[in-house]
Order: sequence, then structure tokens, then C-alpha cells
Amino acid sequence: MKISTQTCEFSNRFGDFKAIEMLADIGYDCLDYSMFGIAKPESPLFGNQFEDYALELKKAADCCGISFNQTHAPFPSHRSGDDEYNAKILPAIKRAIAVTSIIGAKYVIIHPTALKKHQKKFNMDFFNSLLPCCEEYDVVIALENMFGSNRNNSQIIPNVCSTGREFCGYLDELDSRYFTACLDIGHAGLVGETAPDMIRELGRDRLKSLHVHDNNFLRDLHTLPFTQNLDWPAIMQALKDIGYTGEFTFEADNFLRGFPPELTVSASKLMLETGRYLARLMK
Repeated sequence: MKISTQTCEFSNRFGDFKAIEMLADIGYDCLDYSMFGIAKPESPLFGNQFEDYALELKKAADCCGISFNQTHAPFPSHRSGDDEYNAKILPAIKRAIAVTSIIGAKYVIIHPTALKKHQKKFNMDFFNSLLPCCEEYDVVIALENMFGSNRNNSQIIPNVCSTGREFCGYLDELDSRYFTACLDIGHAGLVGETAPDMIRELGRDRLKSLHVHDNNFLRDLHTLPFTQNLDWPAIMQALKDIGYTGEFTFEADNFLRGFPPELTVSASKLMLETGRYLARLMK
């Protein structure tokens, strides 16, 4: 199984092109390109030259012998009552789909939106509105399982695609050629339904992408497996049981943020080694 990681922390510290070079040199098989700031004017993907920049990213990866397996669009995908934000984020998400295609990735992760009313209808309408863009660029959208927070006590609560049953219900109403699941392993551990259970409920046909990180069942920590409380042998057994065919993609950059820049590479090497160890558990 190929091991991937998001580019966010390396890009923030060293810039996109140096990040690609460094992560390739560390030994990752592929990358999850983070586009969290694509809607901001200072982003090189914001202006009319975004295609040129994306092509340069692809060229840089090719030169380093690495590829992009997936990308992450900006989020949240929608804010209730914030027309100004929504007017900016939708074009940015569509641009993220285009960039995904240009750099050669197959999947773009796009968050569903939690709402108090008509949540499923809103999300179905939203994702179906992106279908023509997916068809144009031959890119698959991967929905992600999410969680919410109780405003009274900050307790983690389910909100959208938080359970296997609900997640399957969303995917089964969308075009399976262009919509799939990115199971966020850490999020699954926050809402009372275990990651292994969600893996088995989604199954091989629905589950094509992962976000891998650990937590203490209380907070969304996005840190390295084995540093918190998730049951990693059970998670890997579930992936093996369904015959998971996708990549093993870390979204654990909070682990790296605890280290000074001089130790970023060493910390990421441990992350990669951890991924290789976990992948061996599936054999």
C-alpha cells in the first residue's frame, strides 16, 4: 500500500516546491496537496495564472519521482448566513477540482456541510452542482465524515456523515463514478462509532481514500498513530477485511508542528516509518 501525507505543514514552512522535494526525498510514495488557502488573494492559485502554477507543481513532482494521489479543497464548504463567504468559496472549490486534475490527482476531498434544517437535501444539491465540473476534469470528489461541537460545553457531537450508516446513505444517492468516501480515521474516533466499524460499513466499493491520524477520543488532535488512543491493529484489520485498495494518507501535521524546523524532516521520517509499519499489518 502506498504511503502519502498532506503537504500543509511542509508547504507552510518551506513553500510548495521545496515541500514536494523534501517529502519525496523522505520517501513518501505520493502526496495529498493542501489547498486550504486557495480562496485568498495571496494564494498562487487564486489568480488567472493558477493553471501555470499547477503545471509547475506537476512538473516539480515528476522531477522528484513522486505523484499526487489526492488533494484537499478549502473548507468549510458553506457558512449559513454568510453570503460573502459563500460567494468566494464555491468558485474556489471548483478551482480546486481543476487543480486536482492538472496535477494528476484522482480525488479531491470536499467537506459536507452541517445544518440545522434540510441538511441532506442541501448537501445533495451542493455536490450534484459540482458534478459537471467533475465530468469536465475527470476528478472524483471524496466526501469526508465530520463532527460538531456542543455550544454549551464544547463536547464533540455527530453532525454530518458522522456514522457509517449516514455516510453510506449520502454516497448511495450520488453518482458513484464521481463521488466516494474519504474516511477520516480520527473523526470516526470522536463520535462514538469506531473507525473499524465505519470501514466495514462503507466497504471496498465506497471507501477509496483515507485521512489517517490519532486522538484521545475527546479532541481532534491530528497527530501520529500510537501517540494517542485509537486501536491501530483493529483499524488495519478492518481495512484488510474489506480489501481496501487506496492509499494510506496521513493528515497528522499537528505532530510535526511540535518540532522546530530543523527537526521537521526527522519527525516526518518517523511518520513515514509508522505508515510502513501499519501497512505491513494488512499483509
